[in-house]
Amino acid sequence: MFKLAAFLALAAMSIRASAHGAEHDVHLITLDPGHFHASLVQKSMYPGVSPVVFVYGPQGPDLQAHLGRIQDFNNRTNEPTRWDERVYSQPDFLERMLRDKPGNVVVIAGNNTRKTDYIKRCVDAGLNVLADKPMAINPADFELLRTAFGDAKKNKVLLYDIMTERFEITSMLVSELMRERALFGKLEQGSADSPAVVMDSVHYLYKEVAGKPLIRPAWFFDVRQEGEAIQDVGTHLIDAVQHHCFPEQALDWQKDIKVSSAKGWATKINTEQFKRSTGLSGFPDFLTKDLNSEGSLDVFCNGEVNYTLRGVHAKVIARWDFEAPVGAKDSLYAKFQGSGATLLVRQRAQEKYIATVYIEPAGKRRSDEFEKELRKAVHNVAHKFPGLDVAHSGKGWHLVIPENYMVGHESHFAQVTERYLEYLRKGKLPAWEVPNMLAKYYTTTEAYRLSHR
Repeated sequence: MFKLAAFLALAAMSIRASAHGAEHDVHLITLDPGHFHASLVQKSMYPGVSPVVFVYGPQGPDLQAHLGRIQDFNNRTNEPTRWDERVYSQPDFLERMLRDKPGNVVVIAGNNTRKTDYIKRCVDAGLNVLADKPMAINPADFELLRTAFGDAKKNKVLLYDIMTERFEITSMLVSELMRERALFGKLEQGSADSPAVVMDSVHYLYKEVAGKPLIRPAWFFDVRQEGEAIQDVGTHLIDAVQHHCFPEQALDWQKDIKVSSAKGWATKINTEQFKRSTGLSGFPDFLTKDLNSEGSLDVFCNGEVNYTLRGVHAKVIARWDFEAPVGAKDSLYAKFQGSGATLLVRQRAQEKYIATVYIEPAGKRRSDEFEKELRKAVHNVAHKFPGLDVAHSGKGWHLVIPENYMVGHESHFAQVTERYLEYLRKGKLPAWEVPNMLAKYYTTTEAYRLSHR
């Protein structure tokens, strides 16, 4: 590890360079990188961002895995990165970082038990924060997060979460088509039994990242540290509901949301599967309380929440299986019901596990009129996404999306980071972002409260 004297000297140089308007106006700090998403922020280089990154975290396998991934990015043949990681790994890493402040943007992606406190302490110290989801996993965290957003405003720093799914091509196209009123019509309200909006995702505990099997930390299987399903990956789904249904509109978490029910259930993991995923031969002591009578681990990483958003009934489901079928990936089913059309996203074997957007007529629309409006809408959207087309499919139609838009989940981290850097240089987030982050985390943590009632 980097020697303390040299570390502090470089930190001081970084601060002085930033203060005097040097070429690099953004200096990254990585705090306690326990999740692989911390490294994916650095899969690309960014103009104006210093290649020197100061890393503060406890010594251990999580830190070593993070540094190993950064090294792999630096050593790859195709467009290698040039990150220079300067590491401080003493037990007082958090206090040292808050005192040193060698940069101006803290990237946080790790154990979610500590994340909300990390966020609060960073913004209180006058540091900008780019945080992986979730920023809160229970109602107490939500209250702390509310305070953190207030402190961020007071200290004139930007607190933002990494919503990669906004940059997934089918997500962007659904948003665009919902704005084509002649085609989609008005968003229906639906009912509790037949919600107008459904988001149902499947993720996998064992998978590859950056071409290598992902070794997860043991704490990932403890939902008290990682968060349960709706509070973890469900954050993306609830963000999508807000983003699609009420684009660029500020939501009020106290008035616009009513959470009616929520539940969770377990995925069973045996010792062999746990070893494949973590590299550990047995379950650590902190997981023994979750072992069932068969000796396997009950991981409560599946969940469902039913709620209304400005009167629109929505259902969100997040599931985790151990390993994907051959050829499959993390997948999504989505439905958005309009008065003129229903938009669906499916990602099944028949779609070759590629997310596909379907458009079906609603009500009794004549097929020739519907096709005319659909082609007009797709033509409009194609101005933003050249090459987009539509083809007949069953009782409706599906979008034909050029392959160059299928960039993959890992690439979306750079897109989010680039957007955040734009906001940072403007000195503000869009007016709707903070209210909608609060709305999102209120929904997820209220679901936690109901499912544990």
